Amino acid sequence: MKEPGDQDTNGRRLARSKSDGKLSQSSLKAASRSAVREDNKVLEDATDETYIEGEESNLEDDDYDMEHLEGSSISFQDDYMGNIGDSKYMGAPAPASEEAEEKVKKKISENFFYDYTELVSMPFVTPDSNIPLDLLTLVHSFGYDCRKRANLQLLDCNTATYIAGNQLILLNLKTKEQMYLRSISGRGIGVIGVHPDKTYFTVAEKGVFPKIIIYEYPSLRPYRILHDGTELGYAYVDFNYNGTLLASVGSNPDYTLTIWNWKEEQPILRTKAFSQEVFKVTFNPEDDEQLTTSGSGHIKFWEMALTFTGLKLQGSLGRFGKTATTDIEGYMELPDGKVLSGSEWGNMLLWEGGLIKVELCRAARKSCHQGPINQIMLDEGEVITIGADGCIRIWDFETVDTADSFDDTGLLEIEPINELQVGKNVKLFSMIKMNKIKNNFWYLVDDASGAIWKLDLSFSNITQDPDCLFSFHSGAVEALAVSPLTYLMATTALDCSVRIYDFASKTPLAQMKFKQGGTALAWVPRLVNYTGAQIIVGFEDGVVRILELYDPKGLTVFAGRKKISDADINLRQVFKPHTARVTALAYERDGEILATGSKDQTVFFFEVEKDYKPIGYITTPGPVCQLIWSSNSHPDSTLLIICENGYVLETPFPTIKEEEENRDVVSYEIKDMHIKCFHFSSVKSKILRLIEIEKRKTLKKLKEKEKEERRKQFTAEKGEDGEKELQAEEEEEEQEEPLPEIFIPSTPCRILCGFYSVPGKFWVSLGGYDAGFLYHCEFPLSDKSSAIAKKKDEPFDFRLLEDTEDNPIQTITFSIHQDMMFCGMQNGAIRVYILNQDNPSLMNIEDYWHFNIHDNNYGCIKGISTSFDDRYLVTTGADSNIFVFTIFSEFELKKDIRAKVPSPRFGIETEPIPEDIEDPKAYSIENARRKREHDKLMKEVEEIKAGKREKLKALRNEFWKLLEMNQGLPKHMQFKQTDFDIDSKIRAEIGRKTAFKIQQVEKELAWEKEKHQLGLMKLQNRFRESLESDTIVVHAIQSDHKISSYRLVKPSKYSKSKRTSLSDRRTSKMEKFEKEGAGRKDSQKDTDGRISMAEESIIEKGKKFRPKTLSEIIVENQIEKTRKLILKAERAQLKIQQRKKEWEDLYKSKPQDDFEDPKDVQAIKEAQLYMGDFNLKTAPDYKIPEHMRINAAKKEEELGHLDSMAHSKKKNMNKCILSLRDLKVAVIEEIQCLVQELKDIQSTLHVSKHIPIPQVPQIHPEEVPEKRFQYDEETLLNFKRQQMKIQDATSSQLEQGGSAGSGGGFFRLSSRKDGDLTTRDSLSRSSKASALCVDTAKLLEFEKADPIDIELEIMKRDEIKYLYMQQYLTNRIKELIVTFDAELRLLRHQKLKLDTQMKLSDLHHVTLFQEMLLLKNFEKQENVLQERVNSLDREEQDMQWKINETLKEMEEKKNEIAKLQDQEKALYAGFQAALGENNKFANFLMKVLKKRIKRVKKKEVEGDADEDEDSDESSEEESSLESDEEESGSDDEVFDDSICPTNCDVGLFELALQLREKRLDIEEALVEEKKIIDNLKKEHDTLSKKVKVVATNLNVAEEALEAYQREKQQRLNELLVVIPLKLHQVEHVVFGEIPNDLSGTLVFSNHSLGRLQERIVQLHEENSKQQKLNKECRERRKQLIREKREMAKTISKMEETVHQLMVSKFGRVIDLEALQTLSVNTTLEELKIKKLRKELMNAKEMKMWEEKIAQVRWELMMKTKEHTRKLHQMNDLCIEKKKLDSRLNTLQNQQGNAFQGPRKADIVAREKVTELIQLQAERILALKEEIALLRKKGGLILPPIQPPQEKKMKPMGL
Repeated sequence: MKEPGDQDTNGRRLARSKSDGKLSQSSLKAASRSAVREDNKVLEDATDETYIEGEESNLEDDDYDMEHLEGSSISFQDDYMGNIGDSKYMGAPAPASEEAEEKVKKKISENFFYDYTELVSMPFVTPDSNIPLDLLTLVHSFGYDCRKRANLQLLDCNTATYIAGNQLILLNLKTKEQMYLRSISGRGIGVIGVHPDKTYFTVAEKGVFPKIIIYEYPSLRPYRILHDGTELGYAYVDFNYNGTLLASVGSNPDYTLTIWNWKEEQPILRTKAFSQEVFKVTFNPEDDEQLTTSGSGHIKFWEMALTFTGLKLQGSLGRFGKTATTDIEGYMELPDGKVLSGSEWGNMLLWEGGLIKVELCRAARKSCHQGPINQIMLDEGEVITIGADGCIRIWDFETVDTADSFDDTGLLEIEPINELQVGKNVKLFSMIKMNKIKNNFWYLVDDASGAIWKLDLSFSNITQDPDCLFSFHSGAVEALAVSPLTYLMATTALDCSVRIYDFASKTPLAQMKFKQGGTALAWVPRLVNYTGAQIIVGFEDGVVRILELYDPKGLTVFAGRKKISDADINLRQVFKPHTARVTALAYERDGEILATGSKDQTVFFFEVEKDYKPIGYITTPGPVCQLIWSSNSHPDSTLLIICENGYVLETPFPTIKEEEENRDVVSYEIKDMHIKCFHFSSVKSKILRLIEIEKRKTLKKLKEKEKEERRKQFTAEKGEDGEKELQAEEEEEEQEEPLPEIFIPSTPCRILCGFYSVPGKFWVSLGGYDAGFLYHCEFPLSDKSSAIAKKKDEPFDFRLLEDTEDNPIQTITFSIHQDMMFCGMQNGAIRVYILNQDNPSLMNIEDYWHFNIHDNNYGCIKGISTSFDDRYLVTTGADSNIFVFTIFSEFELKKDIRAKVPSPRFGIETEPIPEDIEDPKAYSIENARRKREHDKLMKEVEEIKAGKREKLKALRNEFWKLLEMNQGLPKHMQFKQTDFDIDSKIRAEIGRKTAFKIQQVEKELAWEKEKHQLGLMKLQNRFRESLESDTIVVHAIQSDHKISSYRLVKPSKYSKSKRTSLSDRRTSKMEKFEKEGAGRKDSQKDTDGRISMAEESIIEKGKKFRPKTLSEIIVENQIEKTRKLILKAERAQLKIQQRKKEWEDLYKSKPQDDFEDPKDVQAIKEAQLYMGDFNLKTAPDYKIPEHMRINAAKKEEELGHLDSMAHSKKKNMNKCILSLRDLKVAVIEEIQCLVQELKDIQSTLHVSKHIPIPQVPQIHPEEVPEKRFQYDEETLLNFKRQQMKIQDATSSQLEQGGSAGSGGGFFRLSSRKDGDLTTRDSLSRSSKASALCVDTAKLLEFEKADPIDIELEIMKRDEIKYLYMQQYLTNRIKELIVTFDAELRLLRHQKLKLDTQMKLSDLHHVTLFQEMLLLKNFEKQENVLQERVNSLDREEQDMQWKINETLKEMEEKKNEIAKLQDQEKALYAGFQAALGENNKFANFLMKVLKKRIKRVKKKEVEGDADEDEDSDESSEEESSLESDEEESGSDDEVFDDSICPTNCDVGLFELALQLREKRLDIEEALVEEKKIIDNLKKEHDTLSKKVKVVATNLNVAEEALEAYQREKQQRLNELLVVIPLKLHQVEHVVFGEIPNDLSGTLVFSNHSLGRLQERIVQLHEENSKQQKLNKECRERRKQLIREKREMAKTISKMEETVHQLMVSKFGRVIDLEALQTLSVNTTLEELKIKKLRKELMNAKEMKMWEEKIAQVRWELMMKTKEHTRKLHQMNDLCIEKKKLDSRLNTLQNQQGNAFQGPRKADIVAREKVTELIQLQAERILALKEEIALLRKKGGLILPPIQPPQEKKMKPMGL
C-alpha cells in the first residue's frame, strides 16, 4: 500500500494507506487471516532505495508496519507520525553522500520546471478494488475561509486566489470561474504568498516537514520546491521588495523563521522566531536585511548581521514598557526604519529602537479603531489602517512619522484625513490593492464576517460605494440539506444565515438573516410539500422555522420594481419546541410526523398535516445528536434517537390524540410511550484482545509446522544429535507475553453518527477511545425494573475501519441506490465504501476510496449529502468550505444543467408574514403551555379569593351597621369597644404578624430599594444636577401671550486663573533693570528694618530687668559713652559715604549728549503704534502690536467671560419670570378668595340680580415643572396600576405609551393635589374675610316670619350694599387680571430684546470658539518658536550678566593691584624714614632691600613662557623709587647680604631683611593679579563674540515668530463673522441699489466713525500745542546753558575759599574726612567695661552665699522645734504606760481569784508585755541621749537607735 499522492522512482501514481498499511478487515476471522499473511512477511528484509533530486522518496516498509499493527492494534498512528518515522529512517543511511552531492550540485536552470502531475496528491483507492480514481470530481466551491490569515491574494487585476481546504482556488473576479490546484502533500495548505512582480506565487503546505511550492503564473507550473523549513506547517510567507528572497515562519511547535534563496531552493538563514504563536513576517521594503515578525503578545525586529562566524539573523524583541502587552496582527515598516503597529484596543504604536516611541490615538483619547487593527499599509504617501470595526481610515504619513509624545502618558492625538465605513457587522481582516482606474483607487478586502468587498478609496466626488463581490458563511457550516426534486441545497451556520445554492449551475441564489445561528437543517419531503419548496431550520435558541423558497419572477410585476433575483425565501411558520440548540430534525417516512431533537435532552413530535400541531415530547438521558426514522423496509415506523453520551433510544410512532383530550392536559410530555434503550459499553479492548489471541494461535501453528520441517531436516542431516540440539533450542524459547488488559474508559465516548440496519438493530460510529470501528448493536429486551443509567449494553458485531483510530467517521450518508456509503471524516477527508445491494450487515466494506478535501486540522465534515439523482455529492465542513463533486457515472452530465426553483404559490405575496420569535428568552411550546395552565390555576385561585373577600366585605358591612346601632343607643346601654373583641390576643397576634411581614418585606426589598435609589440618584445627577433652572412657561390670563424662561445649565467651570502661555513676550531690558533696582532697594530697606527691629528688641528686653545697682549704672554709663563716640564716628563716615554716593549718582544721572527723555521715547512709541500707519489686519505687511497678540488661553478666557455674562443675564431674566409666576399664583389665590366672597354675597341676592362670576384662572402644568417630581402614596399606587396595564399590553403599546402614561400620571395627581390645597387656603381666607356669611347663617337659624318695616328697610340697605360689593369684587378681579397681563407683556417685550442679544452672543460665541480652535492648532508651533526666542533671550541675558561680572572682577583686580603698589611705596617710604638722614650704610641697606633672590614658590609654574612674561611685566612695572635706587647704586661691587657690616645697626639690617621678604610677597601678588586680569580680558572678548552671535539668532527667531504671528492673524482674518444689519445701516450703495457683492465693504460702527472724526480735530489741536511746546523748550535750553556757566564760576571761587581757610586754621591742606572719622581706643574701653562687669558678678556671688547661710540657720531652728515636740509625746506615752500597768495588775488579781493556777495564754501575754516594756525603756534612753546631744552647741546628730526587726514585729501581733 502507498500513500495518496506519493510517487515511486518511475513517477507512477501509486496508492498508499494513510497510516502506512494499517489493518483492514471486516470480522475477527479476516483479521486472523491477515495476521498470518503479515507474519510471513516479517522475516523478509527491507531494502532501501536512493532517490535523485526533485523526486519524493518513501520506504517500502508496509510489511513491517502491518506486522507491527497486528502485534498491537491499539497503537494507531497519524499520518504525520508515520512520516516522521520515515524521515528518520531516510535521513540516517547516507549523510556523507548527501554532503558530497551538495558540493557537486550545479545551479538550477532558470527554465527548469517540475511536473505537476507527478507531484500532486491523488485519492487513495484500495488495491484490486476496481474503484476509479476519479470517483469524485470537484466541480465548485461555495465556501471561503474568511478567518484565515493572508488567505486572499491577487495574481492580477481579475484573478484572486485563496485556500479552500486542500485546494488552492484561482477565482476570476469577472466571470466567477474557478480553477483548482491540489495540495502536494494531501495534508492541507498553510499559507500562500504572491511575488511582487505577480509572476510567481507560493503555496506553503502543512504536514510533516511540509514543502513550499513556488508556481509560475500564469502557466501554473511548479517552478521551485523548498524543503525542511518547519516541522508541521507554515504560518506566513513573504517576498522581499525585489522578489529575490523569501521569508517563511512556521507554526506550532517550532515557529522557525527561514530566509530562502528560493530560486536555488536553498535556505540562507534559519532561527527560532519566538516561543509563542507568530502571525506574520515581512521584509522592510527599503532594506532587505531588516525583517519584522509579530504575533501573540510580541513584535520582534530582525537584522541580517555579518559576524565572525558568518551571516546570522539577530532579533530584538519589542519592549512594551508602560503600554499593556498586546497581540499584534497588523504592522508596517516605515522608510526610516521605524515600525508602525496596531493593537488589540485599536490604537497605533510607533516603534523605534525596539521601544514604543509614542502611542497614537484620536482626539479626546478615543482609539483609532473600535477593536484590533488587522492591517496597516503605506500607499501614495498615506497610511491606511484596516480595523475589525469595519472602518478604513487614512492618516497623514508625515504626522505619523514625526509623531512624538509630550507628556508621561506617551499618547499623541491625531485625526484621520479620510474615513470609510464599509458596512454594519463588517469585520475587515486584510486588504490588497487591485489597480487604479482613472481617478479611482480599487482595493480588494477580506471580511471576517464572510464576504469579499471591492472598495474605492479615492475619496473624491466620483468615489463609488463599497461593492460586495462575494458572500459566504462565516465559521463552521453546521448543517446541509439537498432538495429531493432538483439541484438545490440549503446550508446554515452560526453566523445567523440560511443560504440557498444551485450547485448544478454553481450559483448562490438567496440568503436570509436571523437573530440566532442555525444548527440543524432538513428539506421538507415531497410527501409534505410536493413542489419541494420548503426547508425546516433549527436554531441555537431552540426555535424551529419553516422557510419557503420560490421564484420571484413568477409574482406579479409592480411598476418601479428594480432587479428581480432568481430565488427568494419567505418565512412560512415559526415555533419554539426547545430551550437549547436544536441538533436534529427528521420527518417520518410517510410525512405525518416531524421530530426535533435538542441539547436540552428532549425530542418533540409535531403533526405535520395540522400545521405542525404539537403532539408531545419525551425526555432523553443525554443530548440528542441525531434522529433517524425507519425506512419503508421496516414493518413499523420507529424513530432512532442517538444521544451524545452513549445512549441510543427507539420510540414507536407517537399516538395522536384528539383536541378534546389535550385541552385538560397540563404538559406536552408523553409518559406512556414504550421506549427501547441501548447504553453503549466499550468493547474495543476485548476486540483487540481477541485479535491478539487469534494472532498467537496462528503464529503457534506456523511455528509448529516450521519445527516439524526443521526436525525432519535435522534428522535427515544429523540423525539423533540433530534432534537433541533441536530439543535444546525449543527449551530455550522465551515465554509468551501477557495478553492486553481489558480497558473501559471512565467517561463514555461520544456517539458521532449512526443508522438503521434491520428492525431493532443499528450501526454507530464513536469517537475517542472507541474510534476505529463501526459497531453493530441491537436493542435488548425491555426490562422495566432496571434503571437506564445502570444499563450496560455491548454491540454484537463490529467492522474494523482502516485509518480511523484517531480519525473517526463524523457523518454517514448513503446513495439513493444504497450501493455507496459516503463517510465524512474528522480530518476533513471523504471516504466512499462500495457496498453490495441489500447488505445491511456491511459484510464487505474493505474496498474504499479516500481523499483529503477539507482542512486537515479544523475542517471536520459537518454535513455530506448526495443529490436526488446521485450525480452530485455536497460536503460542508467546519473550515467554512462547501464543496460540490460529481459522482463517477458512465453517463455524462449536461454542461448547462440548472436547478429549477419552485414557482410561488398562488397568493403568496398577499399572505401575512408570521410573527417571528426573535427573543431568545421567549417561552418554548412546553413552557408556554405550563405557563398557560399556571395562569389558569392562578385565575381560579384568584376567583376563590375574590369570593372570600366579598363574603368578608359583607360581614364587615354588617359589623359596621351593628356598630352604628350601638352608637345610637343610650350610653348606659352601649357596648364598649373591648366587648367586640372575641379574643384580645388575636388582635395583638395579627398586629405582630403584620409588623413582622412588613419587616420581612422591607428586608426582601432592601436591595431593590437601594438599587432603585442609586438609579434615581444617578439619573438626577445626570439630568437634574447639571440644571440650574428648568424652563418655566407663564401664560397670560386673558390673552394668548406667554413667556418662557431660559433652560439654564450650571456654568462651565472655566479656569479664572490665566493659563501660562509661552507666547507672552519677554520683558524688556529696561524693565528688568528697573525691577532689579527696585528689588535691591527693597532688600536694603528690609535689612535696615531688621537691624532697627533687633536693636529695639534688645532695648525692650533691657527694660524688663529688675532695678539696677550703682555698679551696673556705672558700667552702662561707660558703655553708653563709648557707644556714642563710636556712633558719632560711624555717622560721620556714613555721611561722607552718602555724600560720595550722591555725587556718584549725580554724575551717573548726568545725561549724555545723545540722551533722550524716556517720556519722549514712550510718546514716540505710542505714536508709532497708534498714529500714522493704519494698516488693515488683512494687509501682508501688517505687524501685530505687542498688546494685541492673543493666544488660546486669552481667547478661552474671553469665551468664558462671554458665557458668564450671558448666563448672568439669563439668570436675571429667569428671576423676573419666577417672580411673575409667583405673582400669578398670588393673583389666583386672591381671585379665589374674591370669587368665594362673591358667591357668598350672591347667595343672599335674588337670582335676577346676579352678575356672572368670573372664571378662576388655573395654573398650567408648564408653569410649575418642579411638581412633576413630587409624588405621594396615591401617585405611586396609580403608577403601579399603569405599569400593570402596560405589562398586559403588547410591546408596541409599551413603546408608545410607557413614558407618557407614567409622566402624565405623576403630573395630574400632583396638580390636582395642589389645586385642592389652594382651594382650602382660599376657603380659609374667605371665611376669615367675610362676616356676612356668618350673619346670614345665623339669621337662617330663626324661624321664618313676616318682616316688619324696619326689617324691610334693613334688607333694602343690605341689598344695596351687596350689589355694590358684587360690582366692586367683579371689578377688582378684572383689575387683577388686566394688571397681571400687562406685567407679562412688558416682561415679554424685555425678553424679546434679551433674546436678540442672546442670539448675537451665540453668534459671537461661535466665532470665539472657532478662533480658539484655530489658536489651539497654532499654539504648538507658536510655543516652540516662543520657547526658542525665550531661550535665546535668556542665553543673551546670561552672557551679558557674565560680561558684567567679568568687568566687575577686572575692576576689583585693578583696585587690588593699585593697593599692592601703594603698599610697596609705603614699604619703601617707611624704610627710608627708619634709616634717617646721613646714614652711611643707607646704600648698602637699600641694596639689601632691593636685591632679587630666588624663593621656593608655593605653586608650580605652568610654563617657561609664562614665567618670562611675568618677569618682564614685573620688571617693567617696578616702582619709580626702585628704578632710581638701582641706577644710583649700579656699581659692580659684590656684597654679601648675609652678614651685617661692622658698625652697622643690626636692627636696621634685620628690618631690611624683613621688609625684603614683604616686598617679594607683594611682587608675587602683583604678578598673580595681572595674570588673572589677562584671563578675564580673554574671557570678556569670547563672551562678547558669543553675545553678538546670540543676538543675531535672537533677531532671526523674533522675525520668525513675527511671521508666524502674521500667518496666525491671516488665518483668523479668514474666519467668517456674522453681523446682523438692517437696511438703513447699509451705506454702500451703487446707483441707488445695494450691490450683490459686499466682499469689498467694511463694517464700521457709528460710534467709532464719530471718534475718528473727532480725532482729526484733536490731532490738529495737538499739533499746534506741540509746536508751541517746542518753542518754549528751546528758550529753556538757552537759559540752562547760561546758568551752567555761572555755577561753574561759583564752584571755583568756593574751592579757593576752602583752601585758604584750611591753611589759616591747620597750616596746611588736610583731609577733613580722616579728621571726622577719628574715634576712641575701643580696646581700652572694652577692658574697662569688662573689669566693671567682673566686680558686679563678684558682688552678686557674695550676696548669694549670705542668703544660703540664712537659709541653713532657719532649717536648724525648725529641726529643734520638731525634737521638742517629740519629747512631749514621749512624756505622754510614759504616763499612759503607768496607767496601763496599774490597770493590768488589777485585772490579773481579779482573774487569779477566779481561776487557780496560771494559764498558758496568760504566760505568753505577760512575756509579750514585758518585752514591749523593755523596748520602750530602750527607746526612752535613746531619746534622752539624743536630747542631750542636741542641747550641746555644735553637737553631732546621730540617727536614732532602731530595734531589731523581729522584736519589733512581735508586739504587732497583739
